[in-house]
Amino acid sequence: MVKLNETPIRTCKNYNINEIEFDEKIPMKIKKFENVKIAQETGKDEVIEDFKPNDFDIKYGSGLIENLKENYNKSIRINVNSKMNKDIKLEFDFDEKNLELFENIEIVGNEDTNSNIYIVYRQRTTGKAFHNGLIRVIGNKNSKISVTIVNLMNEESSNILSIDGKLEEESILNYTIVDFGGKTSITNLYTNLSGKESQNSINTIYLGSNEEKIDINYIAECFGEKTSINMEVQGALKDKAKKNFKGTIDFKKGSKKAFGDEAENCMLLSNTSKSISLPILLCSEEDVEGNHSSSSGKVSDKELFYIMSRGFDKKSAEKLLVRAKFNSILETIKNPEIKGEILYEIDQKLDK
Repeated sequence: MVKLNETPIRTCKNYNINEIEFDEKIPMKIKKFENVKIAQETGKDEVIEDFKPNDFDIKYGSGLIENLKENYNKSIRINVNSKMNKDIKLEFDFDEKNLELFENIEIVGNEDTNSNIYIVYRQRTTGKAFHNGLIRVIGNKNSKISVTIVNLMNEESSNILSIDGKLEEESILNYTIVDFGGKTSITNLYTNLSGKESQNSINTIYLGSNEEKIDINYIAECFGEKTSINMEVQGALKDKAKKNFKGTIDFKKGSKKAFGDEAENCMLLSNTSKSISLPILLCSEEDVEGNHSSSSGKVSDKELFYIMSRGFDKKSAEKLLVRAKFNSILETIKNPEIKGEILYEIDQKLDK
């Protein structure tokens, strides 16, 4: 058993949220992962497969970075050179012959460029898969990068993902994260807002069922003046699913007039699901603004009764309420095929 996804500062042990105990077997010798599709619109963006990463030196991460460094079986580098907001799509499909993926993805948004990148992890077959990944994003001056990450692995598998970003002056980085899969799903995301007026948004939806465990750890450090970080997390849990959310915004010295906001809301669809949230604000600078909020609770009987009085059964009413909660974040996904796949997965998980 190993402890993963540690919080940047320790809190009371009684909350059992400082880290997650992971007791699944971690693969050490793995085969090449073959099921990768790369789709790119016409443009000047450059996608390089199987490049040799310079290093795996990141500040936080899931706790399995050394394991990834020694065993990665896929590496992709994206150099964004286009100003035309072209789409790039990476699809990793798990099947009986491709059950272990240890990938390193580097995304570099060069100065004054604009990109829209989709990364999908999909598993339509049975079988116990293992995913340990690292996505690193560098936003150079006045770049705009939108990254959509979709986890659709099955309920037998493990999903572990580390995300690391650094933003230079006036750069913008938007994340949309859909976390629907895995017996255990662990995400660690860190952003360094070093450049003046850089901006980072993190929009996440998660959906847990059966005995799934979801552990989310988002950390943003504001160093530059007038930087901005916004975290919005919407989720739903049913059956005996459990979720931990840890969100940290840290205003460092020099981040005058920076702004940070984090909000997490969890809808409980059963009496046995469990949600724990830990929003944290840290500050070493004056003249900054930080806000945080967190809430969880069961669906209102009044809301259910109102919808069911219009001819819907209970499951259909719950689906409508979940979709309504997720809608503002789903609207940020512009690719109709991926959005349709996510909506289908919502129905499938809630119908079980």
